[in-house]
Amino acid sequence: MGTVHGVYLKYVGLSALSYAGYSFLSTDPSSLGSGRTLLAEDEEASRSLVKMLPVVAMGYSTILNGAIAVLFKMEWGMGLIGKNKTTGQIPRWSYIVFFPFHLPTMLYTKIHSKISRTKVEDPSSGEKKYKRVPPATEVQPGWWVGGYNADELGPKEWGGIVDLTVEFPESCRNRTKHYLSAPTWDGVPLSPADLESAAIFAVEARKDGDVLVHCAHGRGRSTTVMCACLVKAGLFSDWEEAFEKGIKPYR
Repeated sequence: MGTVHGVYLKYVGLSALSYAGYSFLSTDPSSLGSGRTLLAEDEEASRSLVKMLPVVAMGYSTILNGAIAVLFKMEWGMGLIGKNKTTGQIPRWSYIVFFPFHLPTMLYTKIHSKISRTKVEDPSSGEKKYKRVPPATEVQPGWWVGGYNADELGPKEWGGIVDLTVEFPESCRNRTKHYLSAPTWDGVPLSPADLESAAIFAVEARKDGDVLVHCAHGRGRSTTVMCACLVKAGLFSDWEEAFEKGIKPYR
């Protein structure tokens, strides 16, 4: 299971929209044909710093999201956001410095988690119906796949958590005995060595309780790692069987 191609296009789109906003805001229609000199315009701009802030923000967003899109494609720079691998938290400075990345990412993910639906079979009638994708799903006994909002399950205690997000703080850090932060961009899988390490960690943590493997939405990164975990635990012979029989019917 490789890279989910096209995820980086979200940030290409953000960069393009930011540039459009920058171009629009930096154009002063009132100056067209007004006869004002460039010096006069510069002096007026210097007195209107507040008006320039949105222009600067849009220009910064253009550059930052464009750079992040490149990092996505290169599968590099996962530590840029500054997430602490021990606590699972993102420092305050990161939200300030990288606000053009954090704000749309949080907004998109929260909306997606509210409207995302999956088709499940009603046990009583056998009829398949659409229902909201839960914060996390137990795909095999003691093995859970979920999103950034797994804390919505309630005060559940975990034997271990494998956190694959770069972009979100760990919401269940104080409710798990063991924690592994393996940050990777959305749509970018772990390296084979890191995948093996995550699977070994999860199998050991399973001895102390249920294990949660999560990314942002509980679909891509987390599913890839969960396949490795289920194979390492001896529940399935290979990742294809783990995905088709162990995860896909439930998540």
